[in-house]
Amino acid sequence: MRIRRFSLSPFPIAKLASYIITFSLGFLLAIGTMNLLPAAGIAAVTPSKAIPSKTVAEPSQQAAIPIPTDTENGNFVTAAVERVGGAVVRIDTARTVTRNVDPFFDDPFFKRFFGDEFFGQMPRQREVRGQGSGLIVDSEGIVITNAHVVKNADQVTVTLKDGRSFDGEVRGTDEVTDLAVVKISGQSLPVADLGNSDQLRVGDWAIALGNPLGLDNTVTLGIISTLNRSSSQAGIPDKRLDFIQTDAAINPGNSGGPLLNERGEVIGINTAIRADANGIGFAIPVNKVKEVKGPLSRGETVQHPFVGIQMVTLTPEMVEENNSNPNALMQLPNRKGVLVVRVMSNTPAEKAGIRRGDVIFEVEGQPITSAGQLQDVVEGSNVGEMLTFKIQRGTRTLTLDVRTAQLRDVS
Repeated sequence: MRIRRFSLSPFPIAKLASYIITFSLGFLLAIGTMNLLPAAGIAAVTPSKAIPSKTVAEPSQQAAIPIPTDTENGNFVTAAVERVGGAVVRIDTARTVTRNVDPFFDDPFFKRFFGDEFFGQMPRQREVRGQGSGLIVDSEGIVITNAHVVKNADQVTVTLKDGRSFDGEVRGTDEVTDLAVVKISGQSLPVADLGNSDQLRVGDWAIALGNPLGLDNTVTLGIISTLNRSSSQAGIPDKRLDFIQTDAAINPGNSGGPLLNERGEVIGINTAIRADANGIGFAIPVNKVKEVKGPLSRGETVQHPFVGIQMVTLTPEMVEENNSNPNALMQLPNRKGVLVVRVMSNTPAEKAGIRRGDVIFEVEGQPITSAGQLQDVVEGSNVGEMLTFKIQRGTRTLTLDVRTAQLRDVS
């Protein structure tokens, strides 16, 4: 038998070895690369803590405003309330109202028919009770509240959070700003810290404290919705104030309670809500409280100079609409200023000769472009001070001297 010999060619063996080596090196390189690079899914949510790095913000990027916290007391609301809560008081009022009996019942015929005893049993007086909030701002027992809370009250009772109760004496009220001062006598009275309402910004935190609907020590949280909301815009035309508007819940009984910032400083006194809307409340700026606190504590009248006109800001749209109307009573000048809509009787304006339709464009050398600006100029003067008004009446320019008067002095 012939034995057949087989031999392997050296070329295929070398080629196979080359394939094996290439595959092995590629596999090892792939594993090494995966170990060096972090997984994309993890890197997207977990930044590396091993190597600190600095991040340069884009020019348009702004740092987020940190939410104030107080880890020791829980949160900033808790800390603010604990700081001032003891100075917030409940004010209960009572007044006696006399009811007039209809003359119908004084007729002798009905007296004979029903008898004098029946008419003697008819109550002619009744007691009306009210409730609001207040704030102790002085260790001597000075309590700030709203004028409408204590108006015409015969009896005022002030109750503190710690349960103590005091008889209150109404030292003074100012209906124009809706502020009042009540005096109590007590020892170790808690006192609230007054902030600065001029430093407020829209969007700042606002914490309202008070006793709404008889529910003592109620706290609500919101923000400052807007600043310098005029009393006419707020729907309270009988006041002369620029309110703080907030969406912190203010309910009946909150009147006279404080509005706080996140540090627990008083920035306003809660006073009113819009009955036709939710989340719209108003507070008197605390800087106005500082202005009137002294005079009211001394029983003095707070000065409110006025001239006695109803006015609107004159706008180009108003001028165009009026002057294009063939039934318009007058032609308005096309200029910036304040249009006099009405002159009240027995007022400085009437005595000085201001008329309906006049356009006031300057007071004491200061250009006037809005009704709010004119009111601020008059409010910033003194009662009895002479102010020089420049007005346009038709095609004429007139200069009139107007002596201001106290708002309450005019009937």
